[in-house]
Amino acid sequence: MSWVLLGLLCVSLVFFLAWVSVGRVERSRVRRVLGDRADARARGSDRARLQYPQIDLARCLGCATCVAACPEEGVLDVLHGQAVVIHGARCVGHGRCAEECPTGAIAVALGDMDTRTDIPALKPSFETTTVPGLFLAGEVTGFALVRTALAHGMAVAREVAQRPRPDGLADEVLDLVVVGAGPAGLSCALEAHARGLRTLVLEQETLGGTVSSYPRRKLVMTHPIALPGGRSLTKRSYQKEELVEIWESIVREAGLPLRTSVHFEGARRRGDGIFEVACEGERLLARHVCLALGRRGTPRKLDVPGEELPKVAYSLLDAASYAERRILVVGGGDSAVEAALGLAEQPGTDVTISYRRAAFFRLKARNEARMNAALESGAVRGLFESEVLRIEPDAVELRTKDERAPNGSTLSLPNDDVFVLAGGIPPFQRLEDCGVSFAPEDRDAVLMDERKPSGLFGALVFALVVLTLAVGWLVARADYYAAPFADRPASSLHGVLKPSGTVGLVFGCVALALLLANLSYLLRRAPRVPFRVGSLRTWMTSHVATGLLTLVFALLHAAMDPRDTVGGHALFGLAILALTGAIGRYFYSFVPRAANGRELELEEVQAELARLASGFDRENRAFGERVRATLAEIVPDARWSASLPRRIALVARSQWRSRRALGELRRIGVEEGIPADQLESALALATRAQSASLGATHFSELRGLLGAWRYFHRWVALLICLLIAVHVAVALRYGGLLS
Repeated sequence: MSWVLLGLLCVSLVFFLAWVSVGRVERSRVRRVLGDRADARARGSDRARLQYPQIDLARCLGCATCVAACPEEGVLDVLHGQAVVIHGARCVGHGRCAEECPTGAIAVALGDMDTRTDIPALKPSFETTTVPGLFLAGEVTGFALVRTALAHGMAVAREVAQRPRPDGLADEVLDLVVVGAGPAGLSCALEAHARGLRTLVLEQETLGGTVSSYPRRKLVMTHPIALPGGRSLTKRSYQKEELVEIWESIVREAGLPLRTSVHFEGARRRGDGIFEVACEGERLLARHVCLALGRRGTPRKLDVPGEELPKVAYSLLDAASYAERRILVVGGGDSAVEAALGLAEQPGTDVTISYRRAAFFRLKARNEARMNAALESGAVRGLFESEVLRIEPDAVELRTKDERAPNGSTLSLPNDDVFVLAGGIPPFQRLEDCGVSFAPEDRDAVLMDERKPSGLFGALVFALVVLTLAVGWLVARADYYAAPFADRPASSLHGVLKPSGTVGLVFGCVALALLLANLSYLLRRAPRVPFRVGSLRTWMTSHVATGLLTLVFALLHAAMDPRDTVGGHALFGLAILALTGAIGRYFYSFVPRAANGRELELEEVQAELARLASGFDRENRAFGERVRATLAEIVPDARWSASLPRRIALVARSQWRSRRALGELRRIGVEEGIPADQLESALALATRAQSASLGATHFSELRGLLGAWRYFHRWVALLICLLIAVHVAVALRYGGLLS
């Protein structure tokens, strides 16, 4: 007994030491994440310019897979058990986080849609809401990345191809005119051309659009994607020249009608639905128009004396031609920083970068790290909080707080070349002239959480099918399975159906294989384990399905009559494990675990609900108010009891009240003639807001409930694994399976 007590003491000390160590490491990590988030907010990089990850905290499991999947450093991290956005400005829309999330808790989307006036009003088909037949594609829609632009373009072409050409239409009327020969425009035109549509592409510069103006050998990040015409991009990055060459060969092989160096002046839809496309005195006729103009538009100028000098440029094509030069780069974005770094690598260059802010704040992590290193080494000199006042043939005058300014305010910098890389003026005015609206009220009302389903429903359906087959097996052999244990040896089926029989062992092996498959999910979700077969969403679905099926086949292995043995205890534990897993997964649909995360989400949902209600016609506006009033009534405000059963009962009661109230609202909406799409959108938003309200009101109670349940589920799982290991060892040793 003494040795046992000493052993238990040693194990306990090791366990608690490990527990304390893990806690200290976690607290240190949390402090780092909080510091990073505070730094991002101070610099303004917490908010994205365009798209960024939007996290549904009711679905997030805190597995950190999104953090590991993101190719940009510092965009996401885990705080208080759930994913949070740190540097939203670094997100460029790869979408890998959304692809890898096992529960569909992340969507890469545009934020602040109810107030932004720089995002065009589009339908899901990318057709403008104000001008039928006019489409937008690519970066002009607010989404970046080459692969996104390619997908947009092909989607537009497919939509146009579904619209039949009217009989009797004049031959000169084209089916589709595409403006812009960048990734979006080319993919749209190639797909339309492959589908037999009469198509023409107009480009004011050269094939490739914005990509063609990138510096030489600049890497363009893509994603494996199929291109129209049977070609595909198989690598994750291409040099600019490679990408343009691929497009040129595809256009040449397809025989795509393409006009370059053509200035697009505008498009107007006539009363008969035909567009007149004006370009340099010529007017083309088309049934549809796709504007893939990009978002950069014309370069932003400084409007200072001397800017017209030939030494001033607004893009950098070949850094190697600027060796032995004194260069000033104006701007603080990725383009300016990449240009400054590229120029600094040339022999004999003297590179200075001027930025109006006190520090860079919207850079990709790798660009920021490289620039900081260059500033520290002196390869690039930085002038922050500076402004160009005048450009002269051999110098540039700047207003700056730099200590090198002799009078403390202005500095004359010897100079040979100036690169103004301060962004561009988007072509919004040209789009508005074509009838495109940027007003929030003109956008289609859409749900904020258009995320992929978690896969839970599919897992349950699959488990139900297998369970039905198992019940059929039991019914077909009810004479044996329904017989008392003492009478079974007399049955002719006992030799094969008993736990050690042929069929019984098969059921046991299947149950063990399912358990191992269930546990392999932990390897797939571990960020440090190089095991990346299949999407994590699929693995999460299989985790639920295999957990339920393990219990089913274990029951069949035990011949539906588990005994008071190690195997019987393991089977009982499996039942508890499945139950705790199901209950825990149910709790996850309510619990936000990032500080103040749910309150912010609730405000966002309520704002969207208010925007939707304001879009009803006058006679339906009252229904929107009724939805919001009902929402306020179905969430209990009183603090919960510490009793675990009471907490669970209150969660279930809230759900029951929600379903009843929303069912009544649906009935009222139908009676009042509310349009079906508006009714479904309002009720869906109300359902999500109810869940958000529950989490916001009972944040601490739900968090404590789930935390306790989660650890309970894990310890039960560990105990079951130990019992099953002992059961298998005993069966092999004493069951006659080992000789």
